[in-house]
Formats: sequence, C-alpha cells, structure tokens
Amino acid sequence: MSPAIAAKEGGRQRRAGSHHQYLDVRSEAPPGLVLCADGLPGGEGEALLPPPSPPPETSCRGARGCRAELGSILLLLVLYVLQGIPLGLAGSVPLILQSKNASYTDQAFFSFVFWPFSLKLLWAPLVDAVYLRSFGRRKSWLVPTQYILGLFMIYMSTQVDLLLGDGESRGPNVVALTGTFFFFEFLAATQDIAVDGWALTMLSRENVGYASTCNSVGQTAGYFLGNVLFLALESASFCNKYLRFQPQPRGIVTLSDFLFFWGAVFLITTTLVALLKKENKELTPTKEETKGITDTYRLLFSIIKMPAVLTFCLLILTAKVGFSAADAVTGLKLVEEGVPKEHLALLAVPMVPLQIILPLIISKYTAGPQPLNTFYKAMPFRLLLGLEFAFLVWWTPKVKHEGGFPVYYYVVVLLSYALHQITLYSMYVAIMAFNAKVSDPLIGGTYMTLLNTVSNLGGNWPSTVALWLVDPLTVKACAGAQEQTCGTTVAAELCTKAGGSCVTTLDGYYVESVICVILGFGWWFLLGPKFKKLQDEGQSSWKCKRTN
Repeated sequence: MSPAIAAKEGGRQRRAGSHHQYLDVRSEAPPGLVLCADGLPGGEGEALLPPPSPPPETSCRGARGCRAELGSILLLLVLYVLQGIPLGLAGSVPLILQSKNASYTDQAFFSFVFWPFSLKLLWAPLVDAVYLRSFGRRKSWLVPTQYILGLFMIYMSTQVDLLLGDGESRGPNVVALTGTFFFFEFLAATQDIAVDGWALTMLSRENVGYASTCNSVGQTAGYFLGNVLFLALESASFCNKYLRFQPQPRGIVTLSDFLFFWGAVFLITTTLVALLKKENKELTPTKEETKGITDTYRLLFSIIKMPAVLTFCLLILTAKVGFSAADAVTGLKLVEEGVPKEHLALLAVPMVPLQIILPLIISKYTAGPQPLNTFYKAMPFRLLLGLEFAFLVWWTPKVKHEGGFPVYYYVVVLLSYALHQITLYSMYVAIMAFNAKVSDPLIGGTYMTLLNTVSNLGGNWPSTVALWLVDPLTVKACAGAQEQTCGTTVAAELCTKAGGSCVTTLDGYYVESVICVILGFGWWFLLGPKFKKLQDEGQSSWKCKRTN
C-alpha cells in the first residue's frame, strides 16, 4: 500500500526466502560447459542428475559450537542491518515527496530506485569471481562498497535538504534524488552479494543455516530503522505528541542528520571489519576467473531460451499487472488525503509477526507437486482487495476530523493490509516453491536466481507504469476562471494566473484501479490455466544439458 507498509515484491526490500541467491561462478558451475539449449546432442539421461544434497543443519551441535562462532554470527547480523538502512531510507522518500506535493510522474521516475536488487544478477558473477586474493575474496568488494556508501551518505547529508526543496517556492529535485538513491541501492545490492557469499564460508557447515536467519532479521531491522523509525523521528507532530514536553516546529532528526549518522557508522564498521576480520581460506579452482564469468553469462542466456523457462518468464512478467495500482499508489494516495506518513509507517510494526508466521503456514500447501495452484487460488482475492483499497482511499477524507483520524479508521486500514499480506504471501511463497521445484540442481543457484530475478521484475515494472499513469488519467477542470483548462502544466498555470484553481473531477487512481482489476482477472481467466500447466511439464523440460 505504500513504500513503508505495502508489498515488497519488486525488490524494495528483501523478502523472506530470497536469501543466498547470489551467483557463485566457480562453485555453481561444474567442470565442463553447461548448456540449456534445445537440440543438443545426447539423450535426456545426460540432464537428469541425482537429487541435491540436503541442506546443512541449522542448529548448533552443542553450545560450544554456537559460542565459538557467535562473533561471526553477530558480524553477519550487523552487516545485514547496515544493508537494510539504505533500503529503508529509499522507501521513506516517496512518502516525503508526497507530503511535498510531488507529481505521480515524479514518483514513477523515483521508483526506478528500487530496481537494483532485482537486477543484481547482471553483475553478481563479476562480484563473485574478481577479487584481490591477498585481501580476501569477499572483503575485496565488501570493504570498498561500504566505504563508498558511508562517504556518499556523509556527503549527501550536506546536499539532501536542497534536493528535497522547501515544499513551497522550491520543489524537490526528483532527478537528483533518484540518481542518489539509485546509487545507494546499487551499492547495497553489491554489498548483499558479497555478504551472502561470505556467510557461506564465515560459518561452519553445521552453523551455516544461521546465515539466512541473520539475513532475514538483520535486513528487516535495518529497514525498520531506515524507514519506520526515521519517519517517526522526522515527524514534528509525532515527536511533539509522544516524545517532547515542549512542541517544536521540526522532528528530532532530519534526513540530513540520519544520513550523516549512518554514514559514520558505515565507515567505523567497515574499518573494523577490514582490520580485524579475516576470511577463511577457500579452495579455489584453477580455471581462469574471466572464463568463469563468461560461462555464467552464457549459461543464463541458454536457460532463458528453454521453451518452458521462456513461457514462465513471459507469464510471470505480466501476472502482477492487476495489483500495480493497489500496491504502488494506494499508500501515496492516503498521504495525499491527509494520513500522516509516520502513521502509515508504524502500521508495519504489528504486521511483523504475521509476516513471520504466514510463510510457515502457506508452505504446507505449496510443498506438494503443484505449488502454483495456491498462486492461482489467491490471485482473485488479491485483485478484489485492489477495489477495497480504492474504496478505502475514497472513504478516507470522509472520516477525517480536526484532530486527525479516528481509531476505527486505522483498525480498518490494518485489517485491510493484513488481508492483503495473506494473499501476497500465498502467491509469493507459491512462486518461490515452484522456482525451487523446477530449478536444475546442476546449477541450482544460477537457475533459481534467474527465476527469482524475473519474478521481481514482474513486480517492478508494473509499479513504475502505474505511478506514471496516474497523472495522465486524472481529469481536472479550472474552477473560477472561464475558458481555462487544466489539461497540461502550462494550462494549469494560466488557470491560476486568471484567478482560478484546478479541481480534480476524476482521479486517475480510481480509473487505474478498475483497469488493473479488469486486466488482472483477464490474465487469471485466459493465462492463469496456462501458468498452472507449467507445473505439469516433465522434468526434462527444465533440465540443463552438460557437455564436457
């Protein structure tokens, strides 16, 4: 519903279950060339492999094993917390822009900030294979990436107030803000690749399962600090009401203060890691690193060319169009209607237990041979919730009073979001289960990362388009000035100069909500059955061929 509390499907925030999907060029690719193109010589027997080995145990074998690696576990937790900070800050900016009356076209442009985590597959092989052996395979990327993040945060703390504008005479510089936070997200995604890889060698085999726990807990905590906590402390009304005895015109912290503080934390933490933490010695193959990178990119391209994979990619890239208005625009509309942005952010707090429990419950229904059935069954309920969100936005100004909004309004919003989360996680866990089911164990990491990347992109691009279309679909009329219109920015200025004002007669959000739901049900009726049939494909349709 908003960058703070809405579905984080498109890479804005890492989801449970999406951990350790970096590309390890040398450990994933076996000796010889792996190809996934049709028509290669050899029968299907070449592609069929023994089942993958079971995952390492996630419990310590004795308290001594846990205590011995407690320092490494805490370090991973800290690194993932740091990773979540720029993600949370980026998620808070759209709400700040909305409070400064930024257009939805500007919001659409800024939404590109959330793409790097969905696109990190493009440079993950490079991060995994190129490094300084004397410094360490993972530290070669982690240390400079975090130093750049810290220094750039400190520098931007001196510039961000100018970029945000004053909300009156000077508006926000959306292009510069987008470039700034896109760079933040790119660095965070690069850091994620390095930390995910380091986690597998930093911990012993019996304790490596704790890496995913550190990822989930740490990144969620970092996102909370950078988004929910920041928006609360940045709000003058929240601080005056709950944290101060004497009212002040500003919050306790500003975005500038927050960036400077966390920039300093990045620099200090990175220096300690560089000086004090040593990497475990790894067994590295003798083949050239560059050849490994080239083979990995060739492998990705050959996977996509497989008919079953190509069909999956095309369908999943269009499956989420019906949810785009509800997921990308609703929260911003609520802020536009007067709901405090910090209150929307705080609604994420009671959702945390639900988000932890839901995957555990839903996985019982997706663990069988047909996980996409759950996806298909949940889809119409999520589409109908899009209409309920539109009703919620329409209802919001009608219950607003001088002191804000009544408690029952926030209860309705919370319940709506909870229902949305149930449908969202039902679809998300189903897709993750299907990706794991069909991924060829020969190149499991590379294969599954590709499928998850396409799934994330399927949520990114509809959100960007949905934000961009709100303004063109909105109809405004010039009230108080005859023969004037508000169809364009120039016309709106002429209306204002003539003594009139532009009044919205038809909000593009409602038009878009209806169109999205219609398109979503069209996909469900026409393409949904074909999507379900993918799980009936034989194993050979998803397997890669190996040639030596």
